[in-house]
Amino acid sequence: MAQRLHLVFGGELVDPARTEFRDVNDIHIVGIFPDYDSAYNAWKAEAQRTVDNAHMRYFIAHLHRLRDEEQARSAQSD
Repeated sequence: MAQRLHLVFGGELVDPARTEFRDVNDIHIVGIFPDYDSAYNAWKAEAQRTVDNAHMRYFIAHLHRLRDEEQARSAQSD
């Protein structure tokens, strides 16, 4: 079975209605997780911890999809 890695990260946004970070150097990397369920649990914990700050937002990035896109691109160039 292929690994399905997920990155959980977040930080303070310029505007809660957008996804632009106020300071990219202050992005909080929560970690890389081996499956969506564990990534979701980490995301939820950070989101709940920062619920009082409307500008704080956490995200889950599907790293396995990025890797799959690279593999598809290299297969097309062959």
